[in-house]
Amino acid sequence: MRSTVAIVGRPNVGKSTLFNKLIGQRLSIVEDTPGVTRDRIYSECEWLGRSFMLIDTGGIEPNTDDEILVQMKRQAEIAIEKADVIIFLTDIKTGVTANDYAVCDMLQKSGKPIVLAVNKCDGVGEVPLEIYEFFNLGIGDPYAVSSVHGHGTGDLLDAVFEKLPVKSEEDEYPEDYIKVAVIGKPNAGKSSLINKIAGEERAIVTDIAGTTRDNVDTTVVNEHGNFVFIDTAGIRKKSKVTEKIEHYSVLRAYFAVDRADVCIIMIDAEVGFTEQDSKIAGYAHEQGKACIVAVNKWDKIEKDEKTMDVYRKSLEESFSFMGYVPFIFISAKTGQRVERLYELIKFVFEQNSTRISTGMLNEVLAYATTRVQPPTDKGKRLKIFYLTQPSVKPPTFVIFVNDQELFHFSYQRYIENQIRAAFGFEGTPIRFIIRERSAKDI
Repeated sequence: MRSTVAIVGRPNVGKSTLFNKLIGQRLSIVEDTPGVTRDRIYSECEWLGRSFMLIDTGGIEPNTDDEILVQMKRQAEIAIEKADVIIFLTDIKTGVTANDYAVCDMLQKSGKPIVLAVNKCDGVGEVPLEIYEFFNLGIGDPYAVSSVHGHGTGDLLDAVFEKLPVKSEEDEYPEDYIKVAVIGKPNAGKSSLINKIAGEERAIVTDIAGTTRDNVDTTVVNEHGNFVFIDTAGIRKKSKVTEKIEHYSVLRAYFAVDRADVCIIMIDAEVGFTEQDSKIAGYAHEQGKACIVAVNKWDKIEKDEKTMDVYRKSLEESFSFMGYVPFIFISAKTGQRVERLYELIKFVFEQNSTRISTGMLNEVLAYATTRVQPPTDKGKRLKIFYLTQPSVKPPTFVIFVNDQELFHFSYQRYIENQIRAAFGFEGTPIRFIIRERSAKDI
């Protein structure tokens, strides 16, 4: 799993502004895919070639009876629990306050590495003398930063980088285990599916949305292979995530996607596809995971011989940005088609891990470019020199062209469709990396 860094501090010290500044400067650029949400309180951040998950938290008021502030404090405590490194953000304009000391004491008790940052040092040049007051906190050198202008963020990230844990090549499960995250909105039947698979009650199952708070791992070994099923808290719209614990259950669910090889996106057949399903699926797509859409509670739907086809066509339109994803109609309660899930999981996992030789790829490329000529602009035609696949999970292809600007999205989609038609890649996204070369360099 990726390392995690949490930004913590009392209210109004600029945590969210610093969060936005750090991810805005270092966040990897991704395609503009419908259904991929960007308004997160957690996002990938990269520094010195190392990526980690950055978490923004609500302000901590240590001594308060206000219900909202109490929940914000609990949110921050969960973030601290999950974090590998903590950025403790303070405010040079107010100096060290009693609440800063209280927050500092809480952080020290956590035992986590702490990097002290003093915000709102907006001037360019010498560090303000007031910063020396922050040595009184007793947690090391303070780093002067401006979350608005970005001053000092490089030094801050250098300090964070030094405290990140050494990456381990060891996994928590043997390599032959396929890790499967069961994700979706609350009350879609995720825990019921896990219980049916496990043959015992491993997770609490109720009709109350949001019952599952933590990820629950269930290992299954059968004639189909070795699996780890990760049950997650339901992911709901941010406007409805009012409870602190539930707020960070969403964070746990996204961590589960990061851990997983395959994601089962659970849809409630009675409710149908919603915008939030699109966001959930979009995150799994963005992370390059093999995916399956499981339509649960199919036993509760009145149907005739055309019902499944009509429902499937509707889902294909809704998931048009994931045209590769297979659908399966199940009932976690009765066990209908649950056994079929194992075969489908193995299939999409293998598709996500498939590697195609350069020779075979370029045969398909030659056919595709002959069938539909590459586009031109102002008399200049796109030339695609060759195609190769450097990595899997997801399958990633490097395409060498004469001019990147001529390689329009529509033609990229055409090449992708030709690759899928030739080699499958069902259930997995594929990635393109475009490299510009001149003919003499090839």
